[in-house]
Amino acid sequence: MKTGVSGLDEILRGGLPRRRTYLLRGAPGVGKTTLGLQFLLEGARAGEPGLYVTLSETQDELAAVAASHGWTLEGFRVHPLSTPEEMLEAQRQNTLFHPAEVELNETIERVLALVDDIQPLRIVFDSLSEMRLLAGESLRYRRQILALKQQFAGRDATVLFLDDGTAEGGDTQLESLAHGVIELERSAPTYGAVRRRLEVLKMRGVDFLTGKHDFTILPGGLQVFPRLVAASHRRDFEREVLCSGVPGLDAMLGGGLQRGTSTVLLGPAGTGKSSIASRYAEAALRREERVACFSFDETLEVFTARTRGLGLHLQDNPLFDLRQVDPAELTPGQFAHACRENVERGDLRLLILDSLNGYLMAMPEERFLVLHLHELLTYLGQHGVTTLLVVTQHGMVGKMNAPVDVTYLADTVLLLRFFEAAGRVRKALSVLKRRVGKHEDSIRELQISSRGIEIGEPLTHFRGVLTGVPIIDPPGRVLGEDE
Repeated sequence: MKTGVSGLDEILRGGLPRRRTYLLRGAPGVGKTTLGLQFLLEGARAGEPGLYVTLSETQDELAAVAASHGWTLEGFRVHPLSTPEEMLEAQRQNTLFHPAEVELNETIERVLALVDDIQPLRIVFDSLSEMRLLAGESLRYRRQILALKQQFAGRDATVLFLDDGTAEGGDTQLESLAHGVIELERSAPTYGAVRRRLEVLKMRGVDFLTGKHDFTILPGGLQVFPRLVAASHRRDFEREVLCSGVPGLDAMLGGGLQRGTSTVLLGPAGTGKSSIASRYAEAALRREERVACFSFDETLEVFTARTRGLGLHLQDNPLFDLRQVDPAELTPGQFAHACRENVERGDLRLLILDSLNGYLMAMPEERFLVLHLHELLTYLGQHGVTTLLVVTQHGMVGKMNAPVDVTYLADTVLLLRFFEAAGRVRKALSVLKRRVGKHEDSIRELQISSRGIEIGEPLTHFRGVLTGVPIIDPPGRVLGEDE
């Protein structure tokens, strides 16, 4: 049975087994009611009768929630067990809060009578916290929930019990009764948007995707981003070389970058990392290959101005997909999902992440960033996508550190540096690592101008270029203007 929630059915390997009882647990405001409505609306689209039994919200409140997502309550039945008129009656005042005045059996009988009348295939019961108050004691509560579960099972209904998780110590008794347990959690970082995650704690008879998965609540409902498992995605592709169109750069790399590999462009700000990545994008577009670029640091206007200053017109090409990303609003799951969409939508050949520093802001805990990145790079490589990762080091010259070391994950590492010579600040480029094929071990000067990118001859008359303050070798030599 499909849930109607994007991404959740993928985690559940297709959906929920029918005629079972499930527990959906989470703190108030995490999205339980929205998910329950999506579950019933999906049933309405499939022609399956639905019932929303509510003890905590009125029909008007549910209608307001549905309207915020562009939905209506048509297609399934909503039944509040305590109507406003009943609550105003003297003999029924505060019955939800004083269980001695109302028998739980009466509530159960009303629910079952309603089920027999409508014969729904999908039921959402909101919420169990009120049922717990009515029961008064845990033993009676467990017996009544067990009886209710058995009654629903005999009526071919699939049931979602919503619970706010306010029971002391967690309601482990209810977890043992339910066929499956889905937990929603919400956390607020020190700065940035609220983060929401979903985890399937239990699902009998289903090989579900374990772990925690990011999700968001947007107009239109919940959208879940399943945790990326690279081993589950593989595609055959032709091994070939991706050239930059810059003869010197291609020569340093032994002809170009291998398709399906990852490359780190490492260096301080302003050395030309983004320009080299843009040049690879231009070369791929000329071959009519699709390119995607996620920009964390530059606005779309700055990106366009910079690339056009190099003589590149990337955004004029329909095969180029440029996205400006706000790290404060992004979760790693969302980013991985956006990359998957690009790969699965068509034949994506090149993906640029500019820069990893911005991605790190979205995932402050470094150990998890590396795990996310490892899965993502493996997934992209198995689909024949060449990935360029721009990493900005701290500082300008001398000793510099990167915010996170990902060089061991990459297949190729290009190191860029500023160095001082003859009263000018120049740029140097070297290939430190290449797993597939040969590469030059020389250090060459890099020049970026309106003519584009130019790679000079090896800097054979210097020592210590990568330190930023080189020494002329041999000592005493005087540099000419053309050197």
